[in-house]
Amino acid sequence: MSKRYFGTDGIRGLVGDSPITPDFMLKLGWASGRVFSRESAEDGRCLVIIGKDTRVSGYMFESALEAGLVAAGVDVKLLGPMPTPAVALMTRTQNAEAGIVISASHNPFYDNGIKFFGANGSKLPDEIEHAIEAELELELTTVQSRHIGKVLRVVDAAGRYIEFCKSTVPEGFSLRGLRIAVDCAHGATYHIAPSVLSELGAEVISMGVQPDGFNINEGVGSTDMSALSQLVTENDAHLGIAYDGDGDRVLLVDAAGELVDGDELVYIIAMHRLAAGTSDAGVVGTQMSNLGLELALRDVGLQLARAQVGDRYVKALMETNDWSLGGESSGHIICSDVTTTGDGIVASLQVLMALKAAGADLATLRSGMKKFPQVMINVTVGGKVDLADYPKIATAVAAVEQQLGERGRVLLRPSGTEPKVRVMVEGENAEEVQSLCAELAQEVEKVLA
Repeated sequence: MSKRYFGTDGIRGLVGDSPITPDFMLKLGWASGRVFSRESAEDGRCLVIIGKDTRVSGYMFESALEAGLVAAGVDVKLLGPMPTPAVALMTRTQNAEAGIVISASHNPFYDNGIKFFGANGSKLPDEIEHAIEAELELELTTVQSRHIGKVLRVVDAAGRYIEFCKSTVPEGFSLRGLRIAVDCAHGATYHIAPSVLSELGAEVISMGVQPDGFNINEGVGSTDMSALSQLVTENDAHLGIAYDGDGDRVLLVDAAGELVDGDELVYIIAMHRLAAGTSDAGVVGTQMSNLGLELALRDVGLQLARAQVGDRYVKALMETNDWSLGGESSGHIICSDVTTTGDGIVASLQVLMALKAAGADLATLRSGMKKFPQVMINVTVGGKVDLADYPKIATAVAAVEQQLGERGRVLLRPSGTEPKVRVMVEGENAEEVQSLCAELAQEVEKVLA
C-alpha cells in the first residue's frame, strides 16, 4: 500500500507548501503521538525526542510538533540544533519511544522536512508510517488536562553527543599531528564536529560554522566541495571533511583538494577492517555504487551486495546479510557495529582510524580502488512507467551490456520523485560510456514518447 506523505526518508518539501506547513506539523505531532503512545509501555508515559538542523523554519515546526505531541498526551524533550544521528542516539539513551528530526538534509533553507526514528534508533518501519497516516485522517482531539504532555529542553545534548563520537575510537587514539579542514555546511554539526576533532588532538580549520537560518548548504557542505578543496590547499591541510546540513552524510578531500566520495570511503573503511581482522564477508552498497568498488572488494575476497538507493534499504540489506558496513556514494555511511544509522562524524572518524593505522595519507588509501567512468542521463516521461512492459528497452539494454562485458554496467531506474527515467552506463572507457549512455537514453526516449 502506497503512502500519501512519507517518502523513502520521511516527509520533505518546500516550506509553506502542503504538507510542509505549521497546521500539518501540528496534526503530524498529534497523529504520531497517538501511534507512539500505543507502542509504549502501558505503565509509563510516552516520551518523544525532537531535534532540528539550523534552517529558520525549524523554530516554527518545532513548536507545532511539540503542541501536537503534548495534545496527544506525550512528553517531549527538545534538543535544539543537533545532527540527525545524534537524535537517533538520544532516542535510545533517553529511553524514548521515538525521535523526530526537523531537517531537509542537504536541501536549501527554503525546504524542510521530518524524519522519524523508533525506540531502537533506526528509521520507522512501513507499518508505523502507515499507522501515522491513518491517524492523520482523523479529527484532532486533546487528552484530558491531567494527561497533557510536558516539555523539557535538554541543555547538555551537544556535550553528550560529542562524548559519544569520541567513544567510537579506541582509548588513547589521537589525531595529533594532523591538520584537518572541516566544513559543517552552516548546519547541525557546526558546534559538534570541530570540537570532536580538536578534542582528539587535531589542528582544526573550520568553515560553515556560522549558521544564520538561511545559509545552510549554500555554497558549502558535502553538496559543494569547491570551497573546502580551496581551504585545504591554501592551508596545507592533510585532508578536508565536509558534512551535509543534518550531519548524516560525509565526503572528504585529500591533501591535493581531490574529492573522495562515499564509495571510496566505504572501501577505505572496509580495507582497514580487513587488515584488523574485523571484517565481515562483504559490505552493502546500492545500485549506484561504482563498479570499481565492487571489483576492488572482489580482489581481496569481499562481496558487494547492492540495495535500492536509500539508506533505509542499505540498512535492511545489512541486517539481512548480518554485515556491519554499508553506504552510498553520496556519503551516507552506516557502521552498525558502532551506531544505528548513518552518521557523518562517526564515519569520518572510521576513515581517520584507517589513515592512522596504515600510516598513510588519504590519496594512498583510496588508490587501491579504481573508479570507473559513470554517466547518467535523465529521460523525461509522461508519468510512472514500468520498464518491464517495454521489450524494446530490454533489448537495447542487453546490447549495451554485451558490448561492455564484465567490465561495465547498465542501470535504468524510474525516479521516485520526478517523472523521469534515469539511464546510467558505467565502464572502463569514458568516451565509450558517454556514447553508449547517449544512445541508450535516446532509445528509451523514443520508446516511451
